[in-house]
Amino acid sequence: MMKSKAWLVVCCLATGCASGTPSTPAIWKVSDADNSVYLLGSFHALKAQDYPLSAPVLSAYADAERLAFEIAPNELQSPDLPAKMQQAAQLPPGLNLEELLPQAVWQQLQMWSRSNPAFPIASLNRLEPWYVAILVVNTQAMTQGFESGLGVDQHFMNAAKPAAKPSIGLEKVAQQIALFDGMPAQAQQQLLEEALDANTADNAHDLERLRYLWKTGDVDGLQRETVARMRREYPELYQSVNVDRNYAWLPQVQAMLDDEVSDDTMVVVGALHLLGDDGLVHLLREKGYRVERLK
Repeated sequence: MMKSKAWLVVCCLATGCASGTPSTPAIWKVSDADNSVYLLGSFHALKAQDYPLSAPVLSAYADAERLAFEIAPNELQSPDLPAKMQQAAQLPPGLNLEELLPQAVWQQLQMWSRSNPAFPIASLNRLEPWYVAILVVNTQAMTQGFESGLGVDQHFMNAAKPAAKPSIGLEKVAQQIALFDGMPAQAQQQLLEEALDANTADNAHDLERLRYLWKTGDVDGLQRETVARMRREYPELYQSVNVDRNYAWLPQVQAMLDDEVSDDTMVVVGALHLLGDDGLVHLLREKGYRVERLK
């Protein structure tokens, strides 16, 4: 969403998909006297050439006895999830999307629909803006060669299953759906506008730019292009999709550290959640835990 917000809000241990040059995403180790938590920022859709991952990331995975994701794998990979999301996104009877959007945005969506016949405008007209924004973003990402199945979270979910490493979720699917579905109308409209703008040829490079920043571990660059811009331009949206969730996850991560059982956990969440003074890295440092970035 740099239109960069849309790309993040909605954003290789296997053989045969290595590029030869490891990606080096930022990863932190948070510790107390007997436990450690590794914080890895995920990019939710990637390309095969983004693997393998760096040695510090793979070492953290090997050291962790369990993994934690935004959503637990059994929920995220449920075949019922798309239907649940679409059902939640249905507008009330008698209301349609055209009535909710400014005319210019509606016309832009019509143009997008004509270019993507799998999404006829009549079907989009019955859906809430947040869900249409996700459709637009995901479609554009796939057009550019990004695959959600190659995202960092999916990558480690797939690795953990045969290794019998327990995996938990920091929130439920229903909570995440409610987050988007409960957004104020203006925030939903902004999300859709950003998604449509990011879909244009002039802005298609933005997702590649964010991918490069993530791939090279450029924390300052990612923070400028995501946290700083989103906080400045869309403070209400930033509060709901990032800050509120970070504070909801914080006590769960603290419990992993404070647990009397000596177990280490690898936490894999969207990179946005780790950055800035509202990010989990800073919040845990403020709580007095030892925090170091792994190189």
